Amino acid sequence: MTPVTSLGPRTLAGRFIALEPLERRHHADLVEAAKDPGTWTYIPVDDFARRLAWMVAENEAGRLMTFVVRQLSDGAVVGSSSYLNIVPDDARVEIGFTWYTAAVRGGAVNPEAKLLLLENAFAAHYNRAEFKTDARNARSRAALLKLGAREEGILRGHMWMPPGPGRAQGYFRDSVYFSILGAEWPPVEAGLKKRLAAL
Repeated sequence: MTPVTSLGPRTLAGRFIALEPLERRHHADLVEAAKDPGTWTYIPVDDFARRLAWMVAENEAGRLMTFVVRQLSDGAVVGSSSYLNIVPDDARVEIGFTWYTAAVRGGAVNPEAKLLLLENAFAAHYNRAEFKTDARNARSRAALLKLGAREEGILRGHMWMPPGPGRAQGYFRDSVYFSILGAEWPPVEAGLKKRLAAL
């Protein structure tokens, strides 16, 4: 196995967005972007400002690497995404805790963010990039399949989803896992680049 190298933190820039490592200067813009309750329907967050403090602590401890998504056309902060469950010894990393403002969903932002994060991970010799989503989240499941990730299975009752924005009551979430392996990356990368070139 080729030893993995550092995932960053570093800014990852594309044609539509830049992924900037989370810093204090981003906090106010993130809290503002996170105000839409619909953003959190399938993400276990009841108070984003409190979750942001947790993210900062996890980043400082090296257990999380969060990127702020900045739209290049107007400089607006439109969401964030993270590397989590970073396991260099097994060349495995999860891409998750991803959210975007409603205005940019369904466009170039998510595919380009995934392209940038996956390019960075596979260039660093990670072999497996994994994703998980709420089994109820049809939009996310469809987006991961369109991306080229393979659905692997469901962990039943995997996570507690507390009552909060977009959820009147809590429930135990079934999580669907997806992955892309290093050997599968070249055609997935080509497909993503073809999608983005058409936009």
